[in-house]
Amino acid sequence: MLKEIAVENFTLIPQAVAAGVNRIELNDNLAVGGTTVSKGVLAEATRYAHEHQISVVAMIRPRGGDFVYNDLELKMMEADLFEAQAQGVDAVAFGALTADGQIDEEAMENLIAASAGMDVVFHMAFDAIPEADQGAALTWLADHDVERVLTHGGSLDTPITATLPHLKEIIAAAPASLTILPGGGITYENADAIANELGVPALHGTKIVDLKN
Repeated sequence: MLKEIAVENFTLIPQAVAAGVNRIELNDNLAVGGTTVSKGVLAEATRYAHEHQISVVAMIRPRGGDFVYNDLELKMMEADLFEAQAQGVDAVAFGALTADGQIDEEAMENLIAASAGMDVVFHMAFDAIPEADQGAALTWLADHDVERVLTHGGSLDTPITATLPHLKEIIAAAPASLTILPGGGITYENADAIANELGVPALHGTKIVDLKN
């Protein structure tokens, strides 16, 4: 099973690599769900990870809060995407929505275009899309060459055990080209059981490996 860890800045990366993670999602400000790291952190974290044959996903998010971005914020995100590209990052995670919880198609098309050469991950903004519209959203994302969707299957204040039924529905609805990456509340203690129940090859979490040992 592929284990993707969400880390805040560089501090825990050596420990996570030693504990056996396969991929790193690099964030600042995990307390608000993750924002974009500085150029210096991005460069050093990517260098270290690649030296250890670990791929890096850079969070591209200019602030906490909702995923409805104005033109200036989108300009910032595009600049951060170009920087990630320059540093050799493997993948980037972002999501842009309209005020009524739909994919902001124009914003996403521009951000995807700025991500050339990197895999694109639509992050947990997906869980803010009304469930009735998520199937259409999955199709749109697949049609626009998004690689995977990071989702909890519901609000993050709902335990992962309670969102497993909807996660199964999301996995079933996803086009074949689109990988569903479950996350939120997944730890090294419950990861195997969740992977087996959902039938997925990869999981995401801040505690996906035991960093105490």
